[in-house]
Amino acid sequence: MKKSIILIALMLTNVTFAQKNSIENDIKMYEQVWDNIVNKGQIDLINAKNFDEKITLISKPENVVGIEAFKSYYQNYITGFSEKQFTIVEILGQGNKIVKHWNFKGRHTGTFFGIPPTGKSVDLSGVTIAVMKKGKIAQEQDFMDSMIFQQQLGIVSNPENVTTIDNLYKAFTRGDVPAVLGAMDANIVWYEAEGNKFADGNPYKGPEAILNGVFARVLAEHEYFNLDKIQLHEMANNKVLATLRYKAKHKNGNEYNAQVAHFWTLKEGKIIAFQQFVDTKKLDDAMTK
Repeated sequence: MKKSIILIALMLTNVTFAQKNSIENDIKMYEQVWDNIVNKGQIDLINAKNFDEKITLISKPENVVGIEAFKSYYQNYITGFSEKQFTIVEILGQGNKIVKHWNFKGRHTGTFFGIPPTGKSVDLSGVTIAVMKKGKIAQEQDFMDSMIFQQQLGIVSNPENVTTIDNLYKAFTRGDVPAVLGAMDANIVWYEAEGNKFADGNPYKGPEAILNGVFARVLAEHEYFNLDKIQLHEMANNKVLATLRYKAKHKNGNEYNAQVAHFWTLKEGKIIAFQQFVDTKKLDDAMTK
């Protein structure tokens, strides 16, 4: 009886050791393969030696199945980005499953799933669960914040953009010029509408140029200058369209109520470009005695 117990214990120990050795080998192989594929661009390593012939990427709206389809999918990352840096932050394994915490950095300089190059840099982290089968990668499923990825690429806009522009208009209304200028990037490019007398300085570059060339002149020439009926419209590519009216009185005594549109472009929470659209004849008539 005692010998039987010892024999069973030895058998269990051997099984545990074999399982541990197997997952360690899988992890080593897995890390090396993906490092070579992404960082070194060796896309041909997605082959029958390293991947199960029915390799499956769990995805929506449908899974990516088979070596050629899997290879074609990841080709988008290889040719879509330069300056690639793929790092496995942490990797764990148990049984036939591997879990990796990863980080991907790169610059979008090539076509990526049909998206033309934007030149934008991405810095994305996520988690992948992989299933191994006989020493090969048989299944993968990625978990990451796709919205952040799209924002970094400029495909969708940062949801804070509208808030930034809303706060700018509120600051202008209460006369807080420093807050208005503080929302602008140091290299902002500002265009007044063609035909507007203040367009003589187009393009204004930088907050100080806008302060002196536009704001100071507008305030100096008006008894009051108010923004009314402001509506903000979130656009793609980190742009915000504002429709509003200028309700103002020139120091010559003429009042006017003009329909206006402002087109704002933002980057990383700062305004980098502005374009004004307005009925310049109405403004010119009001500013002429």
